[in-house]
Amino acid sequence: MAILEHDETDTRALTQQRFERMTLAGGGGLPEVDLKGLPAGPRWPAFAQTVALMRFRHWFHPYLHRTYGDVYTVRLMPKGRPLVFFTRPEHAKEIFAGDPEIFHAGKGNAILGPVMGEHSLLLQDGAEHKRARKLLMPAFNGQALRGYQGLVAALARDEVAHWPEGRPFRSHDRMNVLTLEVILRVVFGVTDEKRLAALRPRVTATVNVSPAVLLVWTIPALHRYGPWKAAVQNQVELDELMYAEIRERRTAPDLAERTDVLSRLIREGAESGDGPGGGLSDIELRDQLVTLLLAGHETTATALAWALYELGRDPALMRRTQEAADADDADGDAWLDAVLKESMRLHPVIPMVVRTLMKPQTIAGVDIPRGATVGPSILIAHSREDNYEHPERFDPERFLGHNPPPNTWIPFGGGVRRCIGAGFAMMEGVAVLREVFRSVGVTAVGTDEPLVRNITSVPRHGARVEVAAR
Repeated sequence: MAILEHDETDTRALTQQRFERMTLAGGGGLPEVDLKGLPAGPRWPAFAQTVALMRFRHWFHPYLHRTYGDVYTVRLMPKGRPLVFFTRPEHAKEIFAGDPEIFHAGKGNAILGPVMGEHSLLLQDGAEHKRARKLLMPAFNGQALRGYQGLVAALARDEVAHWPEGRPFRSHDRMNVLTLEVILRVVFGVTDEKRLAALRPRVTATVNVSPAVLLVWTIPALHRYGPWKAAVQNQVELDELMYAEIRERRTAPDLAERTDVLSRLIREGAESGDGPGGGLSDIELRDQLVTLLLAGHETTATALAWALYELGRDPALMRRTQEAADADDADGDAWLDAVLKESMRLHPVIPMVVRTLMKPQTIAGVDIPRGATVGPSILIAHSREDNYEHPERFDPERFLGHNPPPNTWIPFGGGVRRCIGAGFAMMEGVAVLREVFRSVGVTAVGTDEPLVRNITSVPRHGARVEVAAR
């Protein structure tokens, strides 16, 4: 695709075109589904099941598992389309190993389309997905991650230095501020304070969008009212800022030396020679950057906030984490890595991984028709007693010196669609934990529980903590 030239006056039209193209049904590309013979599930109206799955997932997933067993079906808007959940690790293995030409992930993520755009890595399938992943991979390989580590540590040190001592605060809010800064600087390479100040609230508003807005965003009549009007306006303003950054970066005199993801994508796209104009269009770059921004911002912040909260409830674990942070060696990093993984296990940020079938398949001995969506439940996989002894406990030892059994820990998905930013998230999380516990001790304040926000789950009360300087 040729590089698209446009100015700010085009942005609202581009944003509206994206809304019109990206529908809840995956752009109209989903086949009809034969509903006969699907595994059992609730008989409620599709609207009620959709609301339960999106808004009350921490009750709904366990209820479904208790009531219907290891495999069950829910029916979702629009038109009562079936989503079949599988909950055992061998089931997840079959799905993750499925032919990507048949097991389409993009269509299963279609609800994100109006925000992320049709070129998003999360929404693409087949050859388009392979091309996009190939272009993105160099920005997340080992060498690139080592280059980002120093910047992450510096930003974390600056953040912790401003935390109030002896006064409760919401660690989730502070981690969101930190991980947003990391993403804006590492992914976008933005250093201009004026542009950073403009981007921060627009990104935060996008992350905070309600599930109700996502569900019916594709009804144009609603765009004139209330939260939908605000969401559309926020998207236009965010798009304007992003397109301006992309245009300026293309002509930056130091483009060849820059290490941020946007600059790498511009260079990689041009070198690949894809498309009649060569390189990635402004729209393609925008869609991939928004995907990395949203997928890599709140998810990591939430895992870190839960980690601080859980460590703050156990003085012995907290002291051990301080010792690991001070050690700054392989053993210390292994403990910090285990803490982060256990936080992701006990408090999944994303509830499920989904694939839509382009051909009939047999999974776990169950015949699933073409057009149905299937997927492992992360919530159930992480809480099964046959996967983890005493799954309700926070115990980083589970991950120390060994990996969990295959397909029992799946916060990043699996197979060829495994999250491309998994390595970055773990590097960032370990670097942040190291800087936090080198500087302070942490005590949890009160109790907390998950709250659904857009497609993620976050601490309802913000994972409140108090800190004391060491």
